[in-house]
Amino acid sequence: MDGLMSTVLPLAEPVRHVRADQRRGHEHQRLAKRLRHQVGRAIADFGMIEDGDKVMVCLSGGKDSYTLLDILLQLQKKAPVKFELVAVNLDQKQPDFPEHVLPAYLESVGVPYKILEQDTYSVVTRVVPEGKTMCSLCSRLRRGALYTYAEQEGFTKIALGHHRDDLVATFFLNLFFHAKLSGMPPKLLSDDGKHVVIRPLAYVREDDIAQYAQLREFPIIPCNLCGSQENLQRKQVKKMMDAWERDTPGRIETISRALGDIRPSQLSDPKLFDFLALGRLGQSPLPDAHAWLAGEPHEQETGTEPAAM
Repeated sequence: MDGLMSTVLPLAEPVRHVRADQRRGHEHQRLAKRLRHQVGRAIADFGMIEDGDKVMVCLSGGKDSYTLLDILLQLQKKAPVKFELVAVNLDQKQPDFPEHVLPAYLESVGVPYKILEQDTYSVVTRVVPEGKTMCSLCSRLRRGALYTYAEQEGFTKIALGHHRDDLVATFFLNLFFHAKLSGMPPKLLSDDGKHVVIRPLAYVREDDIAQYAQLREFPIIPCNLCGSQENLQRKQVKKMMDAWERDTPGRIETISRALGDIRPSQLSDPKLFDFLALGRLGQSPLPDAHAWLAGEPHEQETGTEPAAM
């Protein structure tokens, strides 16, 4: 009995620590599953990736592009089609940019990659006046470099990390500041017809991406160019959307779904719907628009012939 009483038993790990780790693991698994489902659904809905595709995944070092690459790598292992993924980063020569971070990460996950070098930072800061937004020029230069490389290397798709909230924000940017109803489509043919751009995160919430990036501990690289500007129109729109979501949770998701349910006949664009033919009584020519604007009387209404000159 004394021998048994003197036996020292190992201390059990505190239950609260085990449960916290388990909760974190379950949370990570559920989130990853939801993101895979949403990305897979977007790929299927818009025909983003086909058998034999060579996909260039544009990696900036931010949470969105890291998540995009990570989820695509997971889907690649179980996808019903075979496709190739190559991560491509454009080093824009921003001051203090940590050049070692992305290569180290990409080598650790075993994905083929290419780092392009082009000093767009100097061009943008030289051309854009101080205090003005740099996004437009920076985006054009970056897009030009990536498109050129995609054409050289025979990529069939270019994958970007824009998410659901980006698509909604772009719609409001165009509405408020450019007076047009347009947005950022999940799949796009470039203006020259040479490139197909895809956005597999089109159904994914930004908050989910932020949480996933934190759980995965991606080595985030902050942007010292566009991301540091406080007077951006996009930031104004984001504040508005954040306020909406706080006051009316689910509103952004409703707007996102509305972007996929367009009714041209219930808008006002005569290029999309033939309003002139709607309800016409006959085939006679319609009055000239200038006559309507000038308020000129119709001949049948006056009952008189035009005076001879």
